[in-house]
Amino acid sequence: MTSETITAESAGTWQLGDLTVNRVGFGAMRLTGSAAFHLGTPSDRERSLAVLRRAVELGVNHIDTAAFYFSSLRSANELINSALAPYSDDLVIVTKVGPYREWSGEWGTSARPEDLRAHVEENLRQLGRDHLDVVNLRRMRQESIAEHFGALAELREAGLIRHLGISDVEPRHLAEAQAIAPVVCVQNRYGIGFHDPATDELITLCRERGIAFVPFYAIAGEAGPRGAGTAHDEEVRAVARAHGASPAQVRIAWTLHRGPHVLAIPGTGDPDHLAENVAAGALRLTDEELSRLDALGAPAARPARPVTG
Repeated sequence: MTSETITAESAGTWQLGDLTVNRVGFGAMRLTGSAAFHLGTPSDRERSLAVLRRAVELGVNHIDTAAFYFSSLRSANELINSALAPYSDDLVIVTKVGPYREWSGEWGTSARPEDLRAHVEENLRQLGRDHLDVVNLRRMRQESIAEHFGALAELREAGLIRHLGISDVEPRHLAEAQAIAPVVCVQNRYGIGFHDPATDELITLCRERGIAFVPFYAIAGEAGPRGAGTAHDEEVRAVARAHGASPAQVRIAWTLHRGPHVLAIPGTGDPDHLAENVAAGALRLTDEELSRLDALGAPAARPARPVTG
């Protein structure tokens, strides 16, 4: 499949509250270096800026970021601000709060509820905005998210945040959050060969409630923040060969086939990989191919295939 002329519109759209986004978005974590955080070497600034501008040219209008996405020389939020401000009206920037990193790169104590306003304000400052489109509360292993989510709900009422989401959660946390304020998206780790029953249940719950499910590390898999690896199951490679696609494109396409409410946020600092990732939204897998890929992780029964084109 060719990548250069395929745009993010090819996968269809979904709603984050009252905001319409194309189902293929962009994750900013890999903008700052060869791997996330301080794990790799810092990126070339001009190349990262070019990737962001090209993403928008390719129809990406959903960017996922966080103030703690930085390497020793680069900040994802600063790059987004420099490349894209003043922002177009249809661009949705999603941030997340909860984790905290010292400027040395070390992880600090995660936020208490009373700390979240400072986290939100830091994202506002770095992005150069007066409000945030969507803020995800990233759960940091606490049993209950009620206090933290309640603090964000107060900031939503104050006008600093438009919509709220949650990340790294179980179904009980979604119920907890929805009792406090509307939830427009859920972010959990998910991909071919990597799943758990709680996340399978969340995907179903989100579909039933009109909530976006946004998997992270869908390409990276076990490599996680270290970035996309080169180890792919032979089934993934076989499906890729059948479509003239890359294994990464097959992983993205499989993710999007999980339901019309599932969004993809693949990240990269490489312009060529960016075009490939966006083009994956046009890749249509057959039922037989999907069944073969499903068997790699044996996830819960898949819902009826949505029409996404």
